[in-house]
Amino acid sequence: MSSANGRLFIISAPSGTGKSTVINYLMRRRKEIVLSVSATTRPPRKDEVDGVSYHFVTRDEFQDMIGREEFYEYAEYVGEFYGTPKVPIFESVNNGKDVILEIEIQGAKQVMAKEPSAVSIFIVPPDMAELERRLRGRGTDSEEKLIARLERAGRELQEKGYYAHVIVNINVRQTAEEIMSIIDSY
Repeated sequence: MSSANGRLFIISAPSGTGKSTVINYLMRRRKEIVLSVSATTRPPRKDEVDGVSYHFVTRDEFQDMIGREEFYEYAEYVGEFYGTPKVPIFESVNNGKDVILEIEIQGAKQVMAKEPSAVSIFIVPPDMAELERRLRGRGTDSEEKLIARLERAGRELQEKGYYAHVIVNINVRQTAEEIMSIIDSY
């Protein structure tokens, strides 16, 4: 993908950091940017819509998509698969649209290796106590899954050095504005 086309912006964060909330805020203000819709094997959360929030698929369907090489990147995260379908990204970028990939670290590394011009942004929580408070506040995970997410977050925070930009999410509006400034600077 050349810079004459649209650009790729990778946004990653540990689960519960507020990444989706920040991106939703950003997308309401930047209609010209496309948000890639990932496929996942995890069940939908309350208020999530298939084809909008994610493409919710079975493990078998996901494996079939891998076999057909339909993903730009994919990874397993806390027992579920997540992947970015290739076709919509290539179509958007080739039509001059900037695309945000909301992906986890394994997938982000795959994209950065394939597309060094992709701009990478990592959102971090103010601290681990706040992250735990946010995850518990969701009320969507069992205690076992919540502990797994916190342990994973601790490991992920050590990976932030792979990213060009690191932002602490204290306030959704401020974090989204920082990301918009980064986008505007490219």
